[in-house]
Amino acid sequence: MAPLVQIAATLGLLASAFVPTNAAVVERGGKPTPAPTGLKSLNSLAKAKGRYFGTAVDTIWQSTDTKYLKLSGNSKEFGMITPENYMKWFAIEPTRNHFNFTGGDYIVNWAHKNGQAVRGHNFVWHSQLPDWLNNGNWTKSTLTSIMVNHIGHLGGHYKGKLYAWDVVNEPYNDDGTWRSTIWHDIIGPDFIPLALTTAHAIDSKAKLYINDYNVEGLGAKSDAHYNLAKSLLKKKIPYHGFGIQGHLVVGQLPTTIPANIARFTALGLEVAFTELDIRMDLPDNAKNQTTQANDYKTVVNACTGNRACVGITTWETSDDYSWIPGVFPTQGDALLFDTNKNPKPAYYAVADALKAAKTIGHYKA
Repeated sequence: MAPLVQIAATLGLLASAFVPTNAAVVERGGKPTPAPTGLKSLNSLAKAKGRYFGTAVDTIWQSTDTKYLKLSGNSKEFGMITPENYMKWFAIEPTRNHFNFTGGDYIVNWAHKNGQAVRGHNFVWHSQLPDWLNNGNWTKSTLTSIMVNHIGHLGGHYKGKLYAWDVVNEPYNDDGTWRSTIWHDIIGPDFIPLALTTAHAIDSKAKLYINDYNVEGLGAKSDAHYNLAKSLLKKKIPYHGFGIQGHLVVGQLPTTIPANIARFTALGLEVAFTELDIRMDLPDNAKNQTTQANDYKTVVNACTGNRACVGITTWETSDDYSWIPGVFPTQGDALLFDTNKNPKPAYYAVADALKAAKTIGHYKA
């Protein structure tokens, strides 16, 4: 969901190797960051309960932030990596039928070198499309062939290298009606089963997801996804997982998260939180940090309470890399690590919740 924060002028620009350093306790906003008590290995805790814990990264080849690189590449903390932007259409197919995998390849190779799995994000979305695609005067037949061709090249390039793909991203409005996009408006609702079927034909081992925001609890939008899932599965369309993005606000979590997860998993789907962050009004304070910690615990408990909820990915590693301030200027501090890469109270709440989980999930790396 997150929009671009920074795009390299040249996709082939790669940074030199980094030398990790240890994070130190410093002050943020004039107030001391809570003294860390050490890292707890979130992914190791999740893995012991049959799940993964992951993060998203973007232009890591440009980064000289050694603390960030060391933390994001630590497989004990993050066992799943999602490329935040560099598998999206603008980066992969910037001009028609000309493909550039440089950014995606760097992230995949970096993750695998670190012993981390990768989620692909994404094949079909209405946002961050290149101008040639947005501005084209397409017929249904031509746009269908463009979509199938794109999935074929992108999926084929990473065949066998990824755990899962977000095949379709954000197809519905919040009221449960179809979002107006070039895909729906020109191809029609059948673009979804076509995208899933095409992706499965390219890479039959990858888990195929439909991913969306504001679908954490019961409601019109999650109802639309539930009805879509029933329809796709009845038609035996290859559809394996429902991605709950989880862009949430401190103190405003829906109470029906477990019930919503349960109805999707009852259909035979797996569920994952794919882009979790819980933002607060700025400047932050001790009360907000406590509420945020409880909210993160609530999400983790909802996931670990259902064996088919296979994992949780936060949308970036630390607050200074979050997309939120660029979109919600008065909000932020949504992640588990502060700008100095020190763990926040929410981090320890997540660790405690993972450690206390009783239900073993069925994720296998």
